[in-house]
Amino acid sequence: MPLHHPKHRHHHDEDVLPYHRSDDEAKPRRPYAPSSFPSPASPASPHRLLLLFAVVCLLLAVASLSFAVSVSLRPAPLQPPPASVAFRCGRVEDSLRSFLASSRNYSAADREKVLAVVGVHTELGSADRRAALRATWFPPNPEGIVSLEHGFGLSFRFVIGRTKDKEKMADLQKEVDLYHDFLFIDAEESTKPPQKMLAYFKAAYEMFDAEFYVKADDTIYLRPDRLAALLAKDRPHHRTYVGCMKKGPVVNDPNMKWYESSWGLLGNEYFSHASGALYALSSQVVGALATAKNDSLRMFDYEDVTIGSWMLAMNVNHEDNRAMCDSACTPTSIAVWDSKPCSGPCNPIEKIKGLHNTTLCSKSPTLPPDVEEEE
Repeated sequence: MPLHHPKHRHHHDEDVLPYHRSDDEAKPRRPYAPSSFPSPASPASPHRLLLLFAVVCLLLAVASLSFAVSVSLRPAPLQPPPASVAFRCGRVEDSLRSFLASSRNYSAADREKVLAVVGVHTELGSADRRAALRATWFPPNPEGIVSLEHGFGLSFRFVIGRTKDKEKMADLQKEVDLYHDFLFIDAEESTKPPQKMLAYFKAAYEMFDAEFYVKADDTIYLRPDRLAALLAKDRPHHRTYVGCMKKGPVVNDPNMKWYESSWGLLGNEYFSHASGALYALSSQVVGALATAKNDSLRMFDYEDVTIGSWMLAMNVNHEDNRAMCDSACTPTSIAVWDSKPCSGPCNPIEKIKGLHNTTLCSKSPTLPPDVEEEE
């Protein structure tokens, strides 16, 4: 009868091998000494399977260790330099923060928080004007822009579109690489001014969390400190439109200057609107423009009229400030420029430099806002 029959099982019979014994297995056996590998002809025992598994794991571990050592001893492959952080969204790009991010330990939020972003609108062929501004009131280098931002809360950029002319873009890129003070908008240089202005406000709102968004021409002489004092005032209205307000007749003769092709919608006289040389819109106003579809806003032939029409539709508060359009420097001038076309040859570059050399323009102290109001 087989030894594994239940009637003859002992309490230690659980350890017997799982195969039938021969008749002579009752004889004393030699101690079990497994070989390295089980014979193919004989069934494998659990102990042998466990040993085989352990050996395989050991071989894999040795192979993995050898591979790791060999890899660590190889010379590291050359890695391409990390791409510089670009503060951009589509075709919109802030060249200053892109430069700061790639050149130093600089970090900033996606939308940089400032009192106001001042976009000085310029064109591809206006390098001389930009040079004149950098030589006078516009910060001449990235350090100056950052310093002015920390001091007054104003962040300055030259605002410009792009062109498909590769030669012109190459020339512009040289200037960008030298000064890093441009805000590229999602518009071609040939785009009409109203569309370019909407592209600017969308770009500025995308890049900056500002209380005001300012548009300036590259033909004005500006006092940044006084502009900051004006914009920092407490206002009861959150939707505000600040500038030199004006009116005028609507020109309906196509042979005359300032002809307005949509004159039939305007009547005989323009509504009150700010001069296009310098004006500011509060954050809520620009936020609404930034989310509007381009084709949902009516565009007139001129930027200042177009912006003024949007302000009427949005029911914003019009704040008229004559210090933003002085024709000569005064102790309270915020911006100086010619509101009327000059009769003879005009050279805005020389005028800006001449104004800067005038003590009343460049060196007179900034008066407190309450003193400005009294005068």
